[in-house]
Amino acid sequence: MTPHNMVDEGPTDLEQQVDQSVVRPPPPPPMSAKPPRILVIGAGSRGRTYARASISSSNGLVVAVAEPDQYKREQFGRNFIHGPDAPPDGSLFADWRDFIAWETKRREKERAGETVSEGVDAVFVCVLDEMHHDVVVGLAPLGLHVMCEKPLATTLADCVSMYRALAPLQKNKVFSVGHVLRYSPHNMMLRKLLLEDRAIGDILSVAHTEPVGWWHFSHSYVRGNWRKESTTAPSLLTKSCHDIDIILWLLCSPAPSSDAPPHLPSTVSSSGSLQFFKRSRKPKSAGDATNCLTCPVEQDCMYSSKRIYVGPKHQGLETGNTHWPISIVMPDIESFDKGKRQDALLSALAEDYDASTPKSDVEKRNWFGRCVFESDNDVCDEQVVTMTWDEDPLASGAPSTDALGGRGAKQATFHMIAQTKKQCDRYTYIYGTEGEIYADSKTITVEDFRTGETKTYKPRLESLGHGGGDVGLTRQFILAVDLVKNHGWAAEKAQAEYIGCTLEEVIRSHAMVFAAEEARREKKVVDWKLWWEHEVAHS
Repeated sequence: MTPHNMVDEGPTDLEQQVDQSVVRPPPPPPMSAKPPRILVIGAGSRGRTYARASISSSNGLVVAVAEPDQYKREQFGRNFIHGPDAPPDGSLFADWRDFIAWETKRREKERAGETVSEGVDAVFVCVLDEMHHDVVVGLAPLGLHVMCEKPLATTLADCVSMYRALAPLQKNKVFSVGHVLRYSPHNMMLRKLLLEDRAIGDILSVAHTEPVGWWHFSHSYVRGNWRKESTTAPSLLTKSCHDIDIILWLLCSPAPSSDAPPHLPSTVSSSGSLQFFKRSRKPKSAGDATNCLTCPVEQDCMYSSKRIYVGPKHQGLETGNTHWPISIVMPDIESFDKGKRQDALLSALAEDYDASTPKSDVEKRNWFGRCVFESDNDVCDEQVVTMTWDEDPLASGAPSTDALGGRGAKQATFHMIAQTKKQCDRYTYIYGTEGEIYADSKTITVEDFRTGETKTYKPRLESLGHGGGDVGLTRQFILAVDLVKNHGWAAEKAQAEYIGCTLEEVIRSHAMVFAAEEARREKKVVDWKLWWEHEVAHS
């Protein structure tokens, strides 16, 4: 059973396709006399990723963790905080509220003149999506720098509430959200080519695809944590808010050297549904089996939990893998002797329920051995979002080469699809007035209509985590914290130059997801300006 705050993000963009030998991580920045001290809340996949990136590629120190699962908490402490030594006071917490209580008392003692241990400067919030709001709002009175894993929250109301709690702190503290795709060298180069170099003139159309991967989707969105809108959120938010953010980053936000206002969308529409992973698709020969290990056609089913989690493919245990996805099924798999791990994993996969099991008991946990056609999942396994922009020239100051200042009419479509061989290996076609671009996770190819030339760029791959985005976001966030803490920078300057994303931009990209979901459910086209005014600005 997955601990209630463990985050199951899965393998990132290139882990299936790229050999580690081609990765060229950047050197860590120089350490300051008093390096930023980091707390990680949630020792799951994302928490460990940011801790590892902090140690390898930043000038910060991971000094504390809050995690309810004892095995994960102690393992995290040994790996990232104290090594083989005993954990220092104030380093391991079973609950984030315990940290708040401890830190509050520490500050009281400090104000009273007592000698106390040093506190933390910043926090990475890496708990499950539905917990983000309570954690971030609960931490706000402490005035820490915050990096919150994506999505910011699972409801629009919670996003707005977090915005209001954080906005008063922005003059003194930096804030970031886990939109790591902004920080990969690949996407940074793509944005430069489009907005600064204007390699294809004005952007007219973007077609962006996220292929989730057939068995990855079944693990996370059918059997796993993100299977139900009622307990988490729509898959467009939990899986693809990255992608909506990237599209808005390319089409809304002005170039880095410009102080122009954002070019805001005009409309958003969407269509999609749960098409495949449902009972009507279940093979008749499977009968009434609810668990793979008791199913008469298990050996022939490509979604067999035994095949996916134990077998020699798909990162199963027989490949020697004990990390994702195995560690999500059994977080303590490495505590078993190697010869006993398979039996322990099969025992976990055999866990089942029947007609007498209360519905609440079925819904409150993950059943990784159950039939993908008998699950209680309801999130879309395919969805398309269309956004349009009206022509909106600047009143003055537009470049002489472009009468509209890059603010002509345009549109973007986003396609999320579960049934793919590619796994989170996104690709994008961008069409402009003077050329076109094809970009995937490895290359960017520019076709120049003016010269007839084709240029191919291969940006540096700094890590396998979102093409270097995990490392990039971690490094930029901690550098911003360091500049505020040790070098006299204003938080607003550090936010602009190192985070490169305002709190309002974070809210806008999340709001776009909720607007798209409203459009999908109600089968309508949403007027963005009116929707924003009603749902966000005046809510």
